[in-house]
Amino acid sequence: MSKTRFFGNLIKTNPTLPTANSSSAYGTATGIWTLEEAGAFRASGDWPVPASAPGAPTITGVTAGNAQVAVAFNANASTGGLDVTSFTALASSGQSASASSSPITVTGLTNGTAITFTVTATNAVGASSASSASNSVTPIVGAARGLFCSGAVSGGNSNVIDYITISSTGNATDFGDARTARSFYTGGASGTRAIFSQEYQGYDYITIASTGNAANFGSANASTNAHAGSSNNTRYLIWGGFNGSTSQTNERIEYVTIATTGNGTDFGDMNESTLYNAAAGGETRAVCSGGQNIGGAGSEVNTISYVTIGSTGNDSDFGDMSHTKAQHGCTTNNTRVLFIAGLKDGFSNTNQVEYVTLASTGNASDFGDLSSARRDVSNGNVTSTTRAISGGGSTTSSVNVIDYFTYSSTGNATDFGDLTVARNRHGGASTFGGT
Repeated sequence: MSKTRFFGNLIKTNPTLPTANSSSAYGTATGIWTLEEAGAFRASGDWPVPASAPGAPTITGVTAGNAQVAVAFNANASTGGLDVTSFTALASSGQSASASSSPITVTGLTNGTAITFTVTATNAVGASSASSASNSVTPIVGAARGLFCSGAVSGGNSNVIDYITISSTGNATDFGDARTARSFYTGGASGTRAIFSQEYQGYDYITIASTGNAANFGSANASTNAHAGSSNNTRYLIWGGFNGSTSQTNERIEYVTIATTGNGTDFGDMNESTLYNAAAGGETRAVCSGGQNIGGAGSEVNTISYVTIGSTGNDSDFGDMSHTKAQHGCTTNNTRVLFIAGLKDGFSNTNQVEYVTLASTGNASDFGDLSSARRDVSNGNVTSTTRAISGGGSTTSSVNVIDYFTYSSTGNATDFGDLTVARNRHGGASTFGGT
């Protein structure tokens, strides 16, 4: 090609030769070039082309950690004509992080709260459109601690709080004391704080990671005895119970916000008024099961109901257990819900364990058996993401046995260890979202 150019009847010598886009920089083409010459430069890759933002990446997986999630992705083949300089992962809760390659770890997340992610790619032109959202994932808090509070013991009631590390096995260790020695406790927890509610006495709370005695959280909105409790990482709900009147109907559900102390607030009504029921909560949905009708002959029921924890309102029908059941346990890992032992069909002790899938409604199916037939096992969600725990209970007298189940497979209980004291009608709770 000629090194001179005709320009306004003048000769321009030594023009700057065209260059293609390179890395994150645009190419250049100064001087006057014929179409034929421009075509030749383009064909040889030595001509700047218009650039655009990259194509959207594709998320391939999300992995939960302690207050963080690693987001894996594939870059789009379309770079927009310039090198991609960074990728950004954005959580639905607002946190974000950037890196030059996959995976990106987003930190500062709330343990126990489900979130999704999108990823964008950026070059010199700008950012791509967002990828499709990832599957829902829940940051975890590490090893879950299980707690057992107060309850009935030989000769009276206990105020002892025990704890275990759910991922291991072994005997329970003393944590501290509840405010009062009473039975008919139940409980729930966030990732950091456990709440126990007791007969006519309101709410206690403890900080899970430490040991020590419980403190007063607040008073119940509707004082009841033998109610059920459930929680997610934010709210603790109590269901039903006996308020001293055999004519009570549509017993209320109430809630507290776990992070702040205070009195209970009305949530809604149950479809039927029961006591000796059991409940458990996942990230968005909580279920309440069975119990004994209040008034009349006090017959047992087999119904399962549910609410959406983040809203308020009356419960809805979920399905039925295969048998009527009261004074039983209930746990969930946010996928499966287990209904454990209790009194079945005419007030006889049972070792039967059934389950449902929390995200869908329907009737319960057989899961396996507890190590022995008993009632008044720990009432409250003692669980990790992989294991369900049942502690104590009563046959003809209180027992100190702790059993566990593996959620992912059906089957009978395995021995975990022993409580520090044999007890029944006691509360249970565990680190929400712990492994």
